[in-house]
Amino acid sequence: MNDETRPRPPAFDPDTVAESNSTSIPPPHRAANQMRYNRRLGDHAGLTNFGVVLTRIIPGGQSSFRHAHSRQDEFVYVLDGEVVLETDGGAQVLTAGMCAGFPAGTGDAHRFVNRTDRDVKLLVVGDRTAGDEISYPDMDMHAVLGADGAYKFTTKKGEPL
Repeated sequence: MNDETRPRPPAFDPDTVAESNSTSIPPPHRAANQMRYNRRLGDHAGLTNFGVVLTRIIPGGQSSFRHAHSRQDEFVYVLDGEVVLETDGGAQVLTAGMCAGFPAGTGDAHRFVNRTDRDVKLLVVGDRTAGDEISYPDMDMHAVLGADGAYKFTTKKGEPL
């Protein structure tokens, strides 16, 4: 067996997974989401039914624009730091050890914002249900999950971005 065919052990150090601030959100909205860095741990482990992401938000950054999923659940656990969770119900400060869940289809848009001078680390878990749509109530943007697993972004009227 060579290195390419040898099975990878299931345990790994998250720091060995590449960190990236890339986003599929198109310009001109892209820059606001590049102050957060993701390590796609679930992809690294070969998971296909749900995603697990270690997200680091630098001071002044956000996890995403406020958004709500139509078919996918999300769960977020604060590993380190203090972060502001903004939802339709307002803002709430979360600290290490706190968590939040966002059931699919509720329409309750959310995002995490780092208003401190330290990095924040979040563990984000979400499923990969087909046919998901993402609404963005604070901006003229909408996304639909394609058969290829990528989101297609349009305006709320369906015009390309």
